[in-house]
This record gives sequence, structure tokens and C-alpha cells, in this order.
Amino acid sequence: MSSRFERVSAHKEFEGSLFTVCTGTFRHEDGGEVEREWVVHDGAVGVVAHDGESVYLVRQPREAVGSPDLLELPAGKLDVEGEELLETAKRELAEEIGKAAEQWEPLTQFYTSPGFTNEEIHLFLATGLSDVEQPEVEEDERIDLVVHPLAELDSLIADVTDSKTLIGLLELRRRL
Repeated sequence: MSSRFERVSAHKEFEGSLFTVCTGTFRHEDGGEVEREWVVHDGAVGVVAHDGESVYLVRQPREAVGSPDLLELPAGKLDVEGEELLETAKRELAEEIGKAAEQWEPLTQFYTSPGFTNEEIHLFLATGLSDVEQPEVEEDERIDLVVHPLAELDSLIADVTDSKTLIGLLELRRRL
């Protein structure tokens, strides 16, 4: 059963560097109106990078969840005007782990939490890895490279709590 709706009103309540918070009214087919709050986010990419023997991840502090060392895929926001998804993925792979890839393949895309945000993450598989010069890390970023044996993928999946990383690693396991 599908129900259509229309946005009747929308107002920006807060605009920050990472996201915007909006409130608004929506009218459904049955005439009922609902008030909603939502977060507008430009989206992001994540990269599942492996060389046949190891998968490459990063550890970084995530203050919002109180983790000093969350294990994640190399990833980044879609924050360069006009940049294609794949170009963002290539840039983030070089910036975060100093790698380039010969082969790129879209893995999947998903909404992180559609009950309150439009954030969509696009995951890519990167293989045929080679070292590249790593650009200067942004001053406020604290990223450590983690190289994990591909043979121990199941134990890695069991330890991951970040959604994009879990989805990416499960998709990798499905494809292997």
C-alpha cells in the first residue's frame, strides 16, 4: 500500500557546515497533515578497498558517538561542487589511505536513517591498488590506517559498528 504526499511548507531552523535542520508540514492523500523535522545532508561516498589479501580501513575519533577510534571504510562527504561520485571516492581514497585503484565498481547506495535525514551514501569497490602521495590531512582530522587480512573478513564484520562499513563489508563478502 503506497501513500503519496506533498510538502505544504518547509523552513530552515539551523544551517551548519555539515547539515541543515528543517521543519515542515506534509499533506497525505487522505488529507491528513503531519509536522516533521528532518536533516538535509549532501551525502557521502565510502570505499571498500582491497588487494586480494587485505582490506584497507581507517580508525578515527567520532565525538558524536563517544568513540575515540571508530573503525570505518575510507569515506567522505560530497562537498565539492560539481564533483562526480566516483571522483569523490578516488579523492577520499588518496586522502585517507594514500591509495589509488585501477578498477572501480559501484557496490550499493543507501539512506543512512530515512526517518529523519536524506543522507545517502554511495559505496564503491576499489581493487588494483597502488600507492599514491597522500595529500595533507585536514588540520582537524585524526585518521589511522588499518590493514586487515581479507581471510579474517567475518571477524572484522563482527567487530564493526559503523553502518556504511558494515554494509560495505557484507557486500564484499557476498561478492567474494
